[in-house]
Amino acid sequence: MRSEEQTRGIFATLTLLLALLSVVSTAAAFERRSPVVAAVEKAGPAVVNIRTEQIVRRQASPLFGFGDSIFEEFFRGFAPQRTYKTQSIGSGVIIDPRGYILTNSHVIEQASKIYVAVPGHQKEVEATLVGEDERIDLAIIRIAVEGPLPYLPPASSADLMLGETVIAIGNPLGLDHSVTTGIVSSTSRRLPVGGGVVSVFIQTDALINPGNSGGPLLNINGELIGINTAIAQQAQGIGFSVPIDIAKRVLGDLIEHGRIRQAYLGLIPGNIGRALARSRGAGGVLVTEVDAGSPAANAGLQVADVILALDDIAVESPTEFTNLLATYTPDDRIRLSLLRGTDELQSEVRLAAMPEGYGARYAEKVFGFTVGDRDGSVVVDRVLSGSAADRVGIRRGDLVAEMDGERVTGAKQFGELLLKRLGRFPVSFLIVRGNRGYYVDLP
Repeated sequence: MRSEEQTRGIFATLTLLLALLSVVSTAAAFERRSPVVAAVEKAGPAVVNIRTEQIVRRQASPLFGFGDSIFEEFFRGFAPQRTYKTQSIGSGVIIDPRGYILTNSHVIEQASKIYVAVPGHQKEVEATLVGEDERIDLAIIRIAVEGPLPYLPPASSADLMLGETVIAIGNPLGLDHSVTTGIVSSTSRRLPVGGGVVSVFIQTDALINPGNSGGPLLNINGELIGINTAIAQQAQGIGFSVPIDIAKRVLGDLIEHGRIRQAYLGLIPGNIGRALARSRGAGGVLVTEVDAGSPAANAGLQVADVILALDDIAVESPTEFTNLLATYTPDDRIRLSLLRGTDELQSEVRLAAMPEGYGARYAEKVFGFTVGDRDGSVVVDRVLSGSAADRVGIRRGDLVAEMDGERVTGAKQFGELLLKRLGRFPVSFLIVRGNRGYYVDLP
């Protein structure tokens, strides 16, 4: 028989053990609630699923299906037109309580209708396109719903550290709010994205699969630092995101103007010599001409200066330089690292709005010809003696039918097409004379 004192001792011991088990259990629960869990809880409600519909119309040849044969033109007037819908999915993040959603341009490309699934709402909401820019693969869409919307304001990607943990949220393969984690491998990876365009990305090993595009990349604090945009086709486990600092520079233009206004620096970039490139072990951009009174001239840039970097991002070619410059808007300030002779300099430049008609003047300076409208065609008005155009045999009265495979429909559009190609060489033109046409690359 246990004494009353022994019984009380056993009861006290059991009570102490239960208390200890409770403490251990609580500690384990705290360990499970990691920073990643907290970050996903913070950002998750602002992540949306985007579904788009595209209306495709194709002419069906009665003998050869969808017009893939050489007889397509013959049957065009007789064959019925077939219409069908295609769908695609992607992700986005609400960045403003008014319903503005940031995503990739390619997610809503050619969409006839855009639908958004918002956490907490049972039905999809139709969205409207506010603005987009294909060059940097960003778009803003907007939804109108009752009640306050959760949102995640853009943070900063300027202080990213190699090796820090990042989190990607999206809808890969239509699986809502899938979460992957990884680390930062590069804060400013330069990659070609097609069409001669080179862009800057955050590189991570967070898995980004189809459907993740347009979703947010977060730091461990749940802050928006990038927009997931692509995976490397030739390698597994490598993902790329548009740095949020690039997005922040253009958001105002996308919302207010529906596009990114092109900024004007006022110089013509060129390739540096091979000897200089070999001696430096890297490329750069040669300043071949500076417009009088331009932002570049006011900042003291000179012909023969070599631009090494823009805001600490190295530039290896004129194409890279102009692509990077396209992520800035008028009145933005940029910092250029220059090589003048053997001296390295820093120059700060405040960009201006692109002057009216600059594309046409660029064609005259770089290629050596001017154009005008005549009878619905774009006609060469003048060819400068000794210019690139003169050397390849372009003459006054020739028609300019295409530029880099894109149809030229008017002198104004000709200039606009050139503005998209500033610093990109060569540019291919389809020149038509009489009933014959030929392609030339200039300069």
